[in-house]
Amino acid sequence: MHPRTACRITVSLRLSHTSRCIWRWSGLSINSDKLVRKLDNLSDIDLRRGVGRAIKTVQADAKAFCPGNTGELQQSIMTTVDGTPEHAIGICFSNKHYTPFVELGTGPRGEQNHDGISPAISPAYTQSPWWIHESQIDKELAEKYHWFKITTKDGVFYQCSGQPAHPFLYPALKNNEEKVADQIAEYCRKDME
Repeated sequence: MHPRTACRITVSLRLSHTSRCIWRWSGLSINSDKLVRKLDNLSDIDLRRGVGRAIKTVQADAKAFCPGNTGELQQSIMTTVDGTPEHAIGICFSNKHYTPFVELGTGPRGEQNHDGISPAISPAYTQSPWWIHESQIDKELAEKYHWFKITTKDGVFYQCSGQPAHPFLYPALKNNEEKVADQIAEYCRKDME
């Protein structure tokens, strides 16, 4: 099972043909031996390899677009290809639990600034701030954001109102739609030869 925050490329190849036929159109007769050979070659194509190459393009851009302080999120961006030779699904994802928070934003700040996220997603944002205990966040990171803090007998608590969205997975796919389609088509062309 893949995390909800992932971008997917789905490609299907549907093919049916007879072993030999003659095409007729307006009195023009074409022997289809060459076409049948091409169709036979096409039926041998494993789309998973082409989709696998194309999803790596998306992965490269996702890593380039990925914000971060330590590189941990960027390094966690992976790909996988599922499906059959005729129906392949390429998935670019991160297995970090906080990926959706970075991609979609959080809290009031995320709701105010979520440009670039997938239009297919309608997140619901928490409207009230929340408190983060010092044991749950690196002190330098908390100080970087200049969050309001209080010190209690239980330790330091930082008040967080969320973060703006920093989409990197969806833009990586969206910006490469044409390139990915061209890469898969080129793979199919080469595999047919």
